[in-house]
Amino acid sequence: IRNRMEESNMTQNHLPSSNGESKERMGEIKQDLLTIETDPSLTKSSVNLDKATERPSDNGKEAKDIESYKFWKTQPVPQFNEDGGKTGGPIKVINLDEVPKGPYPLLDGFEWGTIDPEDEKEVGELHELLSNHYVEDDDSTFRLNYSPVFLRWALTAPGWQKQWHIGVRASASQKLVAFISGLPANINVHTQPIKVIEINFLCIHKRLRSKRLAPLLIREITRRCYLQDIYQAIYTAAAVLPTPVASYRYYHRALDWLKLYKSGFSGLPGDSTKARQIAKYYLPSTTQTPGLRLMQADDLDAVHELLERYLQRFDISPKFSIDELRHLLFFGAGQAKEASSKRVVWAYVVEDLETQKITDFVSFYSIESTVLSHSQNDVIRTAYLYYYASTDSPPNLQPRIQGLINDALILAKKARFDVFNALHLQDNDLFLEKLRFGPGDGRLHYYLFNYQVAPTVNKDASDYLDSQRPGGMGVVML
Repeated sequence: IRNRMEESNMTQNHLPSSNGESKERMGEIKQDLLTIETDPSLTKSSVNLDKATERPSDNGKEAKDIESYKFWKTQPVPQFNEDGGKTGGPIKVINLDEVPKGPYPLLDGFEWGTIDPEDEKEVGELHELLSNHYVEDDDSTFRLNYSPVFLRWALTAPGWQKQWHIGVRASASQKLVAFISGLPANINVHTQPIKVIEINFLCIHKRLRSKRLAPLLIREITRRCYLQDIYQAIYTAAAVLPTPVASYRYYHRALDWLKLYKSGFSGLPGDSTKARQIAKYYLPSTTQTPGLRLMQADDLDAVHELLERYLQRFDISPKFSIDELRHLLFFGAGQAKEASSKRVVWAYVVEDLETQKITDFVSFYSIESTVLSHSQNDVIRTAYLYYYASTDSPPNLQPRIQGLINDALILAKKARFDVFNALHLQDNDLFLEKLRFGPGDGRLHYYLFNYQVAPTVNKDASDYLDSQRPGGMGVVML
């Protein structure tokens, strides 16, 4: 829950008692709050997403004993020792009479708040929290930079409610020290339509990660969703929790290899040279697919129909409304040029030159990473593959998708991106190897809350690419 649950937040904590903590523990908490409010060095944290562009790996800690998952054992999620069931469905029927009508109590020194993504000041506070505490890099080399415009895009999809963008503040200073977000969405699980909340951006200030705030945030957003008749959720994490419905590796494709090398993002293989690496990742200056052009507002209905049909290929897929797709694909498009750093998402269509019908569609979005150790190249611009679709079917689908994504690489390079990322899901097996995507260190695990998934969902997290067996997950989480 892009949507990036931190292992330290989620797997080692349990809920505090309603009676509060001991005086000694409260003294620790108050000292930490004082430190947060007065120590400027706490803003100097950094990020590592397999060199700053993917969600953090577990550093070899994936195989954890089930006893360490105290919090998740109390939640309606499939446990590791369960077989998944022969059919899907809710794990627990929620009795609203048992759901608290007011928020869960917080420790002394903290208070609940909300973040309004349309308020410039509050978005700035969230930007600061995420920049310094969301994803960390042990070498202090890179830091993910979720820009305010990206956060507005990610948090204001149709149906959003401020009450689902939950913050925790230090009472004395009003400093934002923790956050979790939720957005309503519709998905299909094995053709079964489900109303869910997409959970994202769970973030705890580094100094407070032993204070058991993460389980409280999860319980609080769960409580608020229950009261709005939403009983299921979808989320992702780098950590292995009970229990993934699908797991996928990150892949990276260099667009400006020399810049990545100078920034410390990419290394030089011992059996290669700089010239060979530059030649390896060469891309032509023009796209190859006839009829490829920037998506326009008039294309929305055709793209909606095309994408809806294409996503039926996958076991778990989103069900977008026209308004949702308009927001996801056109947010900020009229306010920024194609290569502008203020633009969030890029979308293109292929129009048949004879029939004028839309036959294909591809999109990607942008997240920047700040390079802390190299002043020459202070920003790495990363394009993340988003949704795509085609009217072609096997055996013509592979060359078609391969050509479409290759053109997306060219367009991303023209828009001054430095690297292009994709997960090993959807039909990405069809092009990852051929287009010189390299496997990263990180994996992303998908989870469903309060829903038992039939075991046919692809759960492969290996490096093996199989173009004959596309991934079962069709949902792309930001």
